[in-house]
Amino acid sequence: MRQVIIIGSGPAGYTAAIYAARANLNPLVVASSVEAGGELMNTTEVENFPGFPEAIMGPDLMAKMQEQAEKFGAEVLYDDVVSLDIDGPVKKVTLGSGASHEADAVVFATGSAPRKIGIEGESRLSGRGVSYCATCDGFFFRERVIAVVGGGDSAMEEATFLTKFASKVYVIHRRDELRASKIMQDRAFKNDKIEFIWNAEVADILGEDAVTGVVLKDTVDGSTRELPLDGVFVAIGYDPRTHLVHGKLDLTPEGTVAVDGRSSRTSVPGVFAAGDVIDPTYRQAVTAAGSGTVAALDLEHYLAALGEAGEPATDAAEIDGLPGAEPAADVAAA
Repeated sequence: MRQVIIIGSGPAGYTAAIYAARANLNPLVVASSVEAGGELMNTTEVENFPGFPEAIMGPDLMAKMQEQAEKFGAEVLYDDVVSLDIDGPVKKVTLGSGASHEADAVVFATGSAPRKIGIEGESRLSGRGVSYCATCDGFFFRERVIAVVGGGDSAMEEATFLTKFASKVYVIHRRDELRASKIMQDRAFKNDKIEFIWNAEVADILGEDAVTGVVLKDTVDGSTRELPLDGVFVAIGYDPRTHLVHGKLDLTPEGTVAVDGRSSRTSVPGVFAAGDVIDPTYRQAVTAAGSGTVAALDLEHYLAALGEAGEPATDAAEIDGLPGAEPAADVAAA
């Protein structure tokens, strides 16, 4: 049996793994078989992660985080968690391969998934012109006319990136102003290949075997019109990946995992959560990494309490009150 299992391999998961490994907790990171590295694997240049003034590609950043975690002794497993048993003092994680692992503590850092529009044509044409990842699929739309749906930073980043391939990129936004940061807006506004369609939402996506266009509905007067397109990139936000813990952990009204104050402690002792799965607001790589640090230190307190008491503490106050709950000096100073 292990001391800790970390579910998720984004900035939160790998940061938790780095700290846990340096504390000699020998963490197992379940990284996923198809989505290892989290959402940064679908990101181009990351310009706002400290320490990289010249920017770094998202996949390269995640590779460095994984390398650092493994350097200190973390084990990375490319598989998917299909069920969790977290009721008792021993936490059991069952994988898609059929294998199961047990641990004293679990860090739940599963991140978030792209939000879908929720229309029939979207699901029917997914992978046939409908995409949620510009860096994955942009190459296939060379000299094509495409659209990005959304108005936030992700949408602006996708639209700007796609101009490297497409002949024209429409940005479809249901309001008359963007939610994106000013720097991302300015880049998009200055790009001659990008045209904005304001006060419009996608009512349907057209095409049989491939996308041929969309039906746009005016959010002001309700009128509709068709727009010919070769592809649609959906960038309207993300939903926390909490399906594994529905009915097991308390959730917030926003659907994220509920934690105790600024800690990572969930409603179940020995289960900690970090990253976008607890954060409906900031959702940045650096805040996720900081959250992973909190989770690692919290679980170290918890495991220290187990060692002192000989059995699991029942609540956060009991854990904090036990001797030996301070993190190791080298971890706290890292």
